[in-house]
Amino acid sequence: MTRNDTIAAIATAPGRAGIGVVRVSGSSLQAFSAALTHRNLSPRHAERVQFLDAGSGVIDDGIALLFAAPHSYTGEDVLELQAHGSPVVLRLLLERCLELGARLAEPGEFTRRAYLNEKLDLAQAEAVADLIAATTAAAARSAVRSLSGEFSREISALVDDLIELRMLAEAHIDFPEEGIAFLDSGEAPRRLVQLKARFDTLRARAQQGAILRRGLHVVLAGAPNVGKSSLLNRLAGEELAIVTAIPGTTRDTVRQSLDLDGVPVNVVDTAGLRDTNDEVEAVGIARTWAEIGKADAIALMLDARTGVGEGERDILAKLPQGLPRFLVHNKIDLVAHAPRREDDEDNRASAIYLSAKTGAGVDLLREELKRVAGWEASGEDVFMARERHLAALAQAAAALDRAAEQTAVLELLAEELRLAQVALNTITGEFSADDLLGEIFSRFCIGK
Repeated sequence: MTRNDTIAAIATAPGRAGIGVVRVSGSSLQAFSAALTHRNLSPRHAERVQFLDAGSGVIDDGIALLFAAPHSYTGEDVLELQAHGSPVVLRLLLERCLELGARLAEPGEFTRRAYLNEKLDLAQAEAVADLIAATTAAAARSAVRSLSGEFSREISALVDDLIELRMLAEAHIDFPEEGIAFLDSGEAPRRLVQLKARFDTLRARAQQGAILRRGLHVVLAGAPNVGKSSLLNRLAGEELAIVTAIPGTTRDTVRQSLDLDGVPVNVVDTAGLRDTNDEVEAVGIARTWAEIGKADAIALMLDARTGVGEGERDILAKLPQGLPRFLVHNKIDLVAHAPRREDDEDNRASAIYLSAKTGAGVDLLREELKRVAGWEASGEDVFMARERHLAALAQAAAALDRAAEQTAVLELLAEELRLAQVALNTITGEFSADDLLGEIFSRFCIGK
């Protein structure tokens, strides 16, 4: 694989549709497009053409668009072929492109070329994949915000301030006779405090974006017949899980994705936890514990008529340490309790009192799910962020903390500022290892 290859791929999703797109990127595609259409295409003009095979037979009648370098998505010549959305037609069109000398694009290779040709920085390139994968409107808006460069501009502004502060520190080291007294005047500590405050704000927005990207995986756990399946059905607004009065009805996991004010939450209904001699039910219980091991949070359900009993205490004791959990007291309609939220000191978890049957208190549960997810912002000012972005921001913030302790030792201050700058540059790709780029773009879909 080289950057000079001509690459081609189907850019639309598999399946039948009104329109399907094959995308080609490379250098000097005029001859390539002429061989495919027997037409000389004008850049940036949509033209109706016939796509022709090697014997001049018609593959399809569609639209061709030629974008000349550098004014294209990848920064190279890009040819976009819009055909009818038949999988057979698109496969024939792609095969013709390969016959003309293109090779099949690797996953994410179009966007990787856009990054390498400086059409996008690395954070923007990742936002392309995040936008495609967005499962809520808030996540899509957040990804667009990152794709438009808002996240990158915030990072660049911080880097510029770090560079200026480094310049002053290093100038004081190299030219002490020039009388640069920003340390003596308290200028360095003041700037560091301001810079740290901006870092904290940026990290908070990034953490909210990370929640939008990955969502929250919540497992409904508890003894049999406490209403887990009824609650899942209530949250989903449809009858997804079978509900009966017979304990142990649920034998396998049932999943549902929810959109809670833009926060994606995946809720999993599981088999009731109890000792059993039923072989099939035992398999379901084993799957419940497997789901708990993968969860971001546990909603431990119990009957409001009996409260926390020995069985619930046993379950709480077996839950992984540090795993967020809260209690859901269901069936308050049978004991005339009002829906409410309270803190349970004994189990170090909040408690929600609700009725899955009537829906009373379910809104309190939705708010609790968002709280457990860490959702605090309105979602209108966050941008999509990945775990590697959060790690880089944490590294930069730690370097700033160390810098604040070294304002009297200029060499150490300058070095910590440099480390903070390097950490931030990995976000936008100013400094990135090749293996990191390979890992990032390999997760893209082919054709993007």
